[in-house]
Amino acid sequence: MRFFLVSMIAFTSLISTAQAALKTLTIEYKQGDTPLEGYLAYDDALSGKRPGILVVHEWKGLNDYAKHRADMLAQLGYVAFAADIYGKGIRPQTIEEAGALAGKYKSDRGLLRARVNVALDVLKAAPNVDVTKLAAIGYCFGGTAVLELGRSGADIKGIVSFHGGLSSPTPQDAKNIKAKVLALHGAADPFVKADEVAAFEKEMTDAKVNYRLIKYPGAMHGFTNPDNKNVPPGALYNEAADKASWIEMQKFFKEIFKTS
Repeated sequence: MRFFLVSMIAFTSLISTAQAALKTLTIEYKQGDTPLEGYLAYDDALSGKRPGILVVHEWKGLNDYAKHRADMLAQLGYVAFAADIYGKGIRPQTIEEAGALAGKYKSDRGLLRARVNVALDVLKAAPNVDVTKLAAIGYCFGGTAVLELGRSGADIKGIVSFHGGLSSPTPQDAKNIKAKVLALHGAADPFVKADEVAAFEKEMTDAKVNYRLIKYPGAMHGFTNPDNKNVPPGALYNEAADKASWIEMQKFFKEIFKTS
């Protein structure tokens, strides 16, 4: 096993009703000597093992947005673990800091793969997770991360990239992808340009990956996050694309997990 689980802290109940009880855990773990701190969410009212979903954050690190998405997945009946790629307490506050950190991992795909794989190990270790039914989703920077998880050969069923970076310095590694891939892309995204999208499609096709790319007209980068208000220019929330992409993800999960 590639990680050492340090502790589980901050056990809370966010929702408690006769039908559901959303439970969350802050989990400290390590990749090598680097301490990391992720977030696990699940519905405690459900019994038995269920599919596990890894969630990877945007370029500002593990924040409330990524945790909220994990909560939403838990409410759908999944066990969700929001990964920490940057390290415990490393949460950039400015665009400049976020850009520098994201760039560090995008330029070192080996390190990025190690960080996302160790987070997958934490998810697999959760006692209520069916390890035969795993998937990963990521937002922006996290979209790049989950695609790298696939390119590393991780044994998972599905990968969903929401307005993620699609480029790869080693497109030949796509042959290692075992999962089905769903890429949800803003057609007006100024950061992930048409040539990058075309290269991604060629990469997936050449490697015979079972993939689907959906482009949302008029949607820009970061279209799922209401906090995106065109700062930096080109990152803007789009309610219609946000709702439509979440529905596509749910349909995708039902397909790969064979649920009704």
